[in-house]
Order: sequence, then C-alpha cells, then structure tokens
Amino acid sequence: MEERVYVVTYDIRDEKRWRRVFKLMKGYGQWLQLSVFQCRLTRRRHAELVALLDGVIKNNEDHLVLIDLGPAADVRPRVVSLGKTFEPIPREAIVV
Repeated sequence: MEERVYVVTYDIRDEKRWRRVFKLMKGYGQWLQLSVFQCRLTRRRHAELVALLDGVIKNNEDHLVLIDLGPAADVRPRVVSLGKTFEPIPREAIVV
C-alpha cells in the first residue's frame, strides 16, 4: 500500500475537543507543534482518520486542514526550521 505524507493542522475552540483531537492525532502521526502533525498514511488510514476527526470536531466552530504533500517515497521536505530540529517522519511498520 502506498503511503502519502500529510501535514495536519487544526484550530479547535473547545479545550476538551482539542485534547481529544490531539490524543487521536498522536496515534496517526508525529507531533510537530501545538496543533500541527506530520503523518504517513495509506488511503485506508487517511479515510479512517478523517472519519474519526469528523466525529470529534464541531463543524461550525472548529477548523482542521489535511495537506497532502504527495507519495511518501518521493517526498523530500524542504523545511526551514528555527529552534528545534525538524525530522521528517520515518517509515514504520504498522501492526493492525
């Protein structure tokens, strides 16, 4: 299964929902900043994540963006990082 790299960022108005989204995202990607994650996802895991997030957020209050950077095997991030070192998310085995 081909994986794609995504940057996921969100603005959640309610602190309780924000914590739920944050915990959910930790299971799907690497935390970069307060409300920003980097993820390597197959098509199935992407659909699963979108469905789970849609069940947590309030569409009229919150905003969540998934940015598709392309096939994980081909993505070579060009990142300017000040402060902490940026590390592209490594390929890992996923046990289902």
